[in-house]
Amino acid sequence: MTAPILSVADLRVWFGHPPDRVDAVRGVDLGVSRGESFGLVGESGSGKSTVLRAIAGLSPDWSGRIEVAGESLSGARRSAAFHRRVQMVFQDPYASLHPRHTVDRVLAETLTLQGMDDIDRRIVRLLDDVGLGRGFRFRYPHQLSGGQRQRVAIARALAGEPELLLLDEPTSALDVSVQAEILNLLTDLRADRGLTYLMVSHDLAVIGHLCQRLAVMQAGGIVDRLDVADLRAGRSGSDYTRHLIAASQYQRA
Repeated sequence: MTAPILSVADLRVWFGHPPDRVDAVRGVDLGVSRGESFGLVGESGSGKSTVLRAIAGLSPDWSGRIEVAGESLSGARRSAAFHRRVQMVFQDPYASLHPRHTVDRVLAETLTLQGMDDIDRRIVRLLDDVGLGRGFRFRYPHQLSGGQRQRVAIARALAGEPELLLLDEPTSALDVSVQAEILNLLTDLRADRGLTYLMVSHDLAVIGHLCQRLAVMQAGGIVDRLDVADLRAGRSGSDYTRHLIAASQYQRA
C-alpha cells in the first residue's frame, strides 16, 4: 500500500453541549492511500457522513487527528491549499446548485476562486469530462435532470484539479439507471485523473462497484474493515456486517 493521502486517528465528533451533547463519531481511525477508492458504509445515523463533514471542515466540534497530504488539520478552518487538494460532492444534486446561476456561472466562479486561468477553455473541458458537452453551458438547474445536475456538481468539484474527492451518497437521490451512469463516470474520472475517493453510502452495491476497501460503521464507530473481494464473497467477522450483506440487494446482485 502506498503512503496515505488521508490519515484519520481517534476522530471524535459531537454536537451540542452537556447535558444535551450527542457524540456522533467515537474514535474512528482510517487511512486512504493515494489513488484508491475507500468506502464508509453503515445505516442512517451511523456517523459516516459526519466523518466526511469533519474532514471537510463542516463540523466545528471534533477532536483527534486529521492529516491530508501531510497537512495536519485543526478546527473548522481549512487552508487554500486544502481546498485545492480536497473537494466534496454532496448527496442532493437539487440542493447543491444555486437555482439562479447558469452552469457557466457555477463553473466560472469556482475556477476563479481556485485561481485558474483560461476559464472559457476549462469550462468546456469540464463539461466534456463529465459527459455533458457545451450545449449545457448556459442552462439553469431547473432545466437539468437529477443526473445532469450531479454531473455539474462533479464538474464543479473537479474545477480546481483536486487530488481527493469526498463523496457523500452521490447517487442516492437518483434513479437506479442514472446511479449506474454516475458510478461509471466516477470510475472513469478516477482512472483518468489519478483521483482518490473517500465515499460514504448506505448501499453495499454502490460501495462494491466503486471501492477497493471499506469500513463498516455502527453507532459512531468502525466495527469492521474488509476489501471488496471479502464483501462479494460475504466474508466478515462481524455479525453486523453479515446482517447488512444479508439485508441488501448486493447479496443477490
